[in-house]
Amino acid sequence: MSDMYLIGIGLALVMALVGLYNNWFQSSECCNDNWISLNRKGLENDLAYKLFGQHIANEVILKAIKGSLSTPVPKKPLTMSLHGNSGTGKNFASQLIAKNLYKNGMESQHIHMFVSTLHFPHLQLIDQYQNELRAWIRGNVTKCPRSMFIFDEMDKMHPGLINAIKPFLEYTNDVDKVDYRKAIFIFLSNTGGDKISEFTLGFLMDGKERESIKLDHLEEDLSLAVFNNNNSGFWQTNLIQANLIDHFIPFLPLEFKHVVLCVRAELASKGVEGNENIITTIASTMVYYPKEEKILSLKGCKTVASKVNLYY
Repeated sequence: MSDMYLIGIGLALVMALVGLYNNWFQSSECCNDNWISLNRKGLENDLAYKLFGQHIANEVILKAIKGSLSTPVPKKPLTMSLHGNSGTGKNFASQLIAKNLYKNGMESQHIHMFVSTLHFPHLQLIDQYQNELRAWIRGNVTKCPRSMFIFDEMDKMHPGLINAIKPFLEYTNDVDKVDYRKAIFIFLSNTGGDKISEFTLGFLMDGKERESIKLDHLEEDLSLAVFNNNNSGFWQTNLIQANLIDHFIPFLPLEFKHVVLCVRAELASKGVEGNENIITTIASTMVYYPKEEKILSLKGCKTVASKVNLYY
């Protein structure tokens, strides 16, 4: 066997190992601008054209995210509390943020989602949950300051757990030598949904345009409702008393026209270009209220996917 042949084999082996290393390196998510970088235009378009019927949430979320990430050293972690009835798009909004901030979207190792009834189901274990939650947040922010934490079903979360994360949301340079100011905390809750729906229904029945509903109409009443409702999770918690939640964001109940858009989007996700008559028919199978006027969808777009499956 010639020396040149052996050299050729050796070179091929080296190149193969380099290729494997490069593939591993490129697929191994890091905490840097290659993996975490805000796609401003992408987020703006997704909120405008995919999150249906939520002009207030679109505007507030976009400004809040852009403002926080454009500041080299924020004064505190960005903390947003999203409120509204089921099916109005709160979870979807957090997914759109993830998609346009993290290269791997919701699959990013720097995004951490907690569901109250799944992760903290036992009241008698609250002390253990508090310690584990603090350790988890501390450990992940230590690894990546631009970590995002999403808490779903906040209305079912024990106030003790919410108070446990208060130190991480403060206006402070560090907590036990860890800086949390670049982290993002998003809370999702149904609390206040009835108040938001009641206001929206009255507004529409007075003949006013939905898009003329402003954040000012709802934000103060919403924060008070969340604070004073003993089923809110936030009830009497230090987070609200210390003004650590930057934005209370209302998600309005959806109208028939928004459900139509949801049906069309669901069909598109299946690669189906739906007939407009079919789309209207599917949207019409949803439940609307009040009974006579049928102005607002009772479940938003929550069950659209299952309705579409009946037809396709």
